[in-house]
Amino acid sequence: MRALRWVVRRLGSALLVAWVVATVVFFALRATGDPLEAILGGPGSQASDEAVAAARSAYALDQPLIVQYLIQLGRIATLQLGDSYSRRQPVSDLILAQLPATLLLAGLALATAWLLALAGTAIAATCRGRGGRIARTVLHAVETVAAVTPQFWLGAVLILVFAASWRVLPATSVGADPAGLILPVLTLAVPIAGFLAQVMRDSLAEADRAPFATTARSRGAGETRVLLRHTLRHASLPALALSGWAYGSLLSGAVVVEALFARPGLGRLLIDAATQRDVPLVIGAVVVVALLYVVVIAITDALELVIDPRLRARRPLAATAPEPAVGS
Repeated sequence: MRALRWVVRRLGSALLVAWVVATVVFFALRATGDPLEAILGGPGSQASDEAVAAARSAYALDQPLIVQYLIQLGRIATLQLGDSYSRRQPVSDLILAQLPATLLLAGLALATAWLLALAGTAIAATCRGRGGRIARTVLHAVETVAAVTPQFWLGAVLILVFAASWRVLPATSVGADPAGLILPVLTLAVPIAGFLAQVMRDSLAEADRAPFATTARSRGAGETRVLLRHTLRHASLPALALSGWAYGSLLSGAVVVEALFARPGLGRLLIDAATQRDVPLVIGAVVVVALLYVVVIAITDALELVIDPRLRARRPLAATAPEPAVGS
């Protein structure tokens, strides 16, 4: 029953997120202007009055705004996202065609961010003495700078250095060329890696002072063994809890990165649709990204339960409150 309640809560949160996102995007796009221009082929279409009236009737734009809103919600509820105004294709087909490229980019960026964060945390933990303090200070400065670096600026610098100056990597990422993925992945991964490394370093310092680390050392375990077998695992739990947020941030950052590196994906599709006031396509793309975020958060919570047995022990106790004693 606890598992069923957990699933029901997740489904409820997914539905709530989809409704809020669809509502905000619908009214925000309609506030920017009439989408009829996108339907008729963009600026300068010079459509006749009869064509304008027919398009308004076909797309229910002659109905009150609240009716149009309810129609759009009905499409989302029935998984019928409608047709794109500007591309004259089903929204679901357009999203499915571009979604794998964005998921691949975000997944590789998250994996790279974790590797960089783990490497930096491990190096900082193994540095000892005066030289170790200097190394930790340098690593802390690098993490801070990386965490606050804007992705569009970092991407531009990487293009300037590796593509324009050294000419070792391509400036555009088209198709499945592995070399073309390196710069976009690094652009997304470095800021997230800096943030995760800061969280892990603070957690590692706390775990290093914990009783289990002291007990391991008293049994003769070396610092490297304590790090790999005990403290690093505990230090990664807070970062793991933030991985769902990180993946959502990577999906949103993909909008900028895909445009910067001319890479096909959901981000570029969303930018084009927003520019053309393509309401069904924008709403469909944003709702899909929001639902992916909910799914990733659920997976992250499940992984936390698998990695940390203490959470499995706490949640059942929290789920069933003790009954009061007789006479109390």
